[in-house]
Amino acid sequence: MPRIPLVVGNWKMYKRISETEEFCAQLRAQLADFSGVQVAVAPPFTSLAAAARVLKESPILVSAQNSFWAEWGAYTGEVSPLMLLDAGCHFSIIGHSERRQFFGETDESINKKILALFKTGLTPIFCVGETLPEREAGKAFSIVEKQIKAGLAGVKINNPQELVIAYEPVWAIGTGKTATPQQAQEMQNFIRQMIRELFSPQLAEEISILYGGSVKPDNISEIIAQEDVDGALVGGASLEINSFIQIIKACAGKGKK
Repeated sequence: MPRIPLVVGNWKMYKRISETEEFCAQLRAQLADFSGVQVAVAPPFTSLAAAARVLKESPILVSAQNSFWAEWGAYTGEVSPLMLLDAGCHFSIIGHSERRQFFGETDESINKKILALFKTGLTPIFCVGETLPEREAGKAFSIVEKQIKAGLAGVKINNPQELVIAYEPVWAIGTGKTATPQQAQEMQNFIRQMIRELFSPQLAEEISILYGGSVKPDNISEIIAQEDVDGALVGGASLEINSFIQIIKACAGKGKK
């Protein structure tokens, strides 16, 4: 059974509530009769409930950009999986390289967050990827292997809808550089083989592995054509409705084959 492509727009620290409502209304209208692809948007925390409200009873899902590992507690500034569920989220991005770089997230803290999301019933979009020095040193595969093994330690998966993995080479995020289609395929096939070994062959065939890192309308067609690329985690290009729609349509073509 073919994997349905998934396209997730990671808005990072952009869009206020009014801008979120306007964007989501346009997205909903333009995708009203569209098929062959699953779509989600990941607004800032302050706009999650607004996005969920506008997208209610539509096939477009809402994702948080991060989550904490505790349900409740004295953790000033944090947001729990239960709160995200209450706000209308289906997914949460976990382990994005910007979280690792600017906020000191580790493989261990990422693992705690993933386990907490599983407990709550939210689907993690688990980000992995190497830096440019790591790739140039020939360590890209060992780095990603370490991140996956540590991040998924103790995780039990009953069906492929419970987890999404996103390969985002750190050197391609926000730089305008993109991994070649061959580089993306090579790493994403490696990740799929890891899932096969860690979990099961069936799960490996059915789980969605996205590519992220300067995804744009002019490069998505070559990337999504790769066998093990099941969609995209889109940054800057998801902030503008027309470019996001172009990426979604390119990915939908794979889903309709």
